[in-house]
Amino acid sequence: MPEQPRGELVIQTIAMPKDTNPNGDIFGGWLTSQMDLGSAILAAKTAQARVVTVAMEGMSFLQPVRVGDTVRCYARVDRIGRTSMTIPVEVWVTRFMTGEDHRVTHGVFTLVAVDETGKPIPVKRNQPRMDTN
Repeated sequence: MPEQPRGELVIQTIAMPKDTNPNGDIFGGWLTSQMDLGSAILAAKTAQARVVTVAMEGMSFLQPVRVGDTVRCYARVDRIGRTSMTIPVEVWVTRFMTGEDHRVTHGVFTLVAVDETGKPIPVKRNQPRMDTN
């Protein structure tokens, strides 16, 4: 059975020429930024609060992203602590023209719920947990 994305779709965009290096591949930093945005969308929805990224770990770039590829970030809440959430993010692309789907990278983001002054606050737990383990 072919591998499938894990988590919910949090970002979908198209890789554009402005996001490339001199070889025409999409910058890893641009892709990491998309992943950070996607993890923050899910974390804010989960915590029902402002969130900030405090750590990234385990980034692995498996294949390049090319101009015109449709880039999709899938995220899931792996763990909820008192003020923090651990959110694995997978990035899949649909290749421009061929339509082939590939997982191109993954990483784990840790985000903390904060108040308006930036002080950590407890994650609200009135929603069902979204763990997939």
